[in-house]
Amino acid sequence: MRKQKDGANTDQNMDWWRPDRHADRRPLLLARNRIKATFRSFFEDNGFTEVECGQVQLSPGNETHLHAMAVRQQSPEGDISTRYLHTSPEFAMKKLIAGGEKRIFDFARVFRARERGALHAPEFTMLEWYRTDEPYETLMRDCERLLALAAETVGTKRFEFRGVFCDPHEKAERLTVAEAFDRYAGINLLATTPGGVPDRDRLFNAVSKANIRTADDDTWADLFSRVMVEKIDPHLGIVRPTILCEYPIAEAALARPKPSDPLVAERFELFVCGVELANAFCELTDAREQRRRFESDMALKEKLYGERYPIDETLLEALTFMPPTSGIALGFDRLVMLATHAPHIDHVMWTPFI
Repeated sequence: MRKQKDGANTDQNMDWWRPDRHADRRPLLLARNRIKATFRSFFEDNGFTEVECGQVQLSPGNETHLHAMAVRQQSPEGDISTRYLHTSPEFAMKKLIAGGEKRIFDFARVFRARERGALHAPEFTMLEWYRTDEPYETLMRDCERLLALAAETVGTKRFEFRGVFCDPHEKAERLTVAEAFDRYAGINLLATTPGGVPDRDRLFNAVSKANIRTADDDTWADLFSRVMVEKIDPHLGIVRPTILCEYPIAEAALARPKPSDPLVAERFELFVCGVELANAFCELTDAREQRRRFESDMALKEKLYGERYPIDETLLEALTFMPPTSGIALGFDRLVMLATHAPHIDHVMWTPFI
């Protein structure tokens, strides 16, 4: 999930357990439990199997700007090796799909370093689910139903965050990334990716003309993200939810190209009240292409941050067994925040990260 301008965390997290603090938060926490129970029933009624993916993995994920927490693992013989707390259950869930599962979901505890604010916590709950042999448009309908269910469960007619509102019962607006860049920033995005290849200078010039701040060392991805965060995200999911779809291939490392337009990927994000809630893909199952993307992302990560994570070879092998699959990850804590009108993610976590 993209980093947004959260502001500092003003909670005294060390004191979350004090009776007065807990009493203030308890109604939100009980609402969280009710929403989780309702969602679990939704998935079970629709033929899903709940899974529980292990949190310690060989690779935490291979996205350039995601930062993992490393752990030391000691074997019975005393040998020390490095493992990671996963940033998503995605790799494990794809292996389960390769093994024969058809519809699965997981309320996964996940971990990401360098993230803290009103919308970010280093440890949080990600609701992830997968459907085999179904298009990612089905996931769009899942999202619309889950938003309505969350609202019905806590008895609210609208979601709210920082003074903006969204009706969770309204059908979501579907907007392509290219349309959003044109509408909110006046930028022809696809003109900056000729043949699907990002052209940094073209986007730099377009962003400069749009009076958006730039830096000489900005990459194409830096510029793309800045436009999204500053010009586009705040306008999405206002009054009704927004489904932002058809991302450039360069911004969809785990998604397959759209068959009718290979310059964009079958990826979408769900926005409510200007907040990114979910990220979905029609999954890439070409192991050779996936390896190329992982290696490219890790090379950039090493250049920018001086570190890289291992590539999970068993995942690449599993991709060769995967049927066509659509998958999505939803920030469960964020959704509870919006449904209960909580101002900070810590308010809807039973034991906030300290």
